[in-house]
Amino acid sequence: MPIRIPDRLPAANVLSQENIFVMTETRAVNQEIRPMRVLLLNLMPKKIETENQLLRMLSNSPLQINVDLLRIDDRPSKNTPQSHLESFYHDFEQIKDQFYDGLIITGAPLGLTDFCDVVYWEKIEQIVAWAKSHVTSTLFLCWAAQAGLKILYGLDKRTRLEKLSGVYEHQNLGGYDPLVRGFDDVFLAPHSRYADFPIALLREKTDLKILAASEKVGVYLAASPDGRQVFVTGHPEYDAHTLDNEYRRDLEVGIAPVMPENYYPDNNATNLPRATWRSHGHLLFANWLNYHVYQLTPYDLNTLNATGEALTRD
Repeated sequence: MPIRIPDRLPAANVLSQENIFVMTETRAVNQEIRPMRVLLLNLMPKKIETENQLLRMLSNSPLQINVDLLRIDDRPSKNTPQSHLESFYHDFEQIKDQFYDGLIITGAPLGLTDFCDVVYWEKIEQIVAWAKSHVTSTLFLCWAAQAGLKILYGLDKRTRLEKLSGVYEHQNLGGYDPLVRGFDDVFLAPHSRYADFPIALLREKTDLKILAASEKVGVYLAASPDGRQVFVTGHPEYDAHTLDNEYRRDLEVGIAPVMPENYYPDNNATNLPRATWRSHGHLLFANWLNYHVYQLTPYDLNTLNATGEALTRD
């Protein structure tokens, strides 16, 4: 089944060229089914690129999914045309009375910024609180995972001395947990962050189930016992070239970044990088949509409540 997105969203052409089944709004109005509703809070500067990446991940599912785009930073964007934002994005005031099956909050280039200095921090707090009563399951990616841990568990921001950048091995610790169903015992995923997620800290200070981790990266994947909050500290949605683009961007501005680890063939930045994490990325999003959204969400979203009483697995 397809994802449903606005007719003119650039991702429609990009994904169609990849033979991904995309259903435009015009066609979807004739479908007599109850599609899943997913809200994407896009905090990344290059919003169109992030849309393409995440919509590609969401497309690997038998479910029909209606996707709404949300922004909370109304400052002029240097990387996304204003016309695109005005055409496709909602403000929180426009959607705050609606209910969603899933919410995805992306990462943001704020790894060295204190939460109190983030210009939209209060809005992030408001949306995370709102999601408890208006969203079945929320997926926090990278910086958003750190923000979610602060808001929901009171964990202070922890920052690594050096940026973690590259593709790393992770151990599947989830056993038979549905979120890692089909995962290999060891799998790869990319990271690009200063945030630190120590395994011992999350085990001591939260009730989260740690489903994947490694000594090098710390916790990679964790979920609340009821499945309504899922934390991913890396970027399984990244394209093959995304880390390369970030690395060369930092070189150009004189940051002198460390070359991404385990990324370029033979660790040579002149070699074309390859995506070695794509299958697990698709599987993670498919499992989240199936087990933590579709099988938990009530048919009538208006019955959703903060305690999750309406949420039972079939």
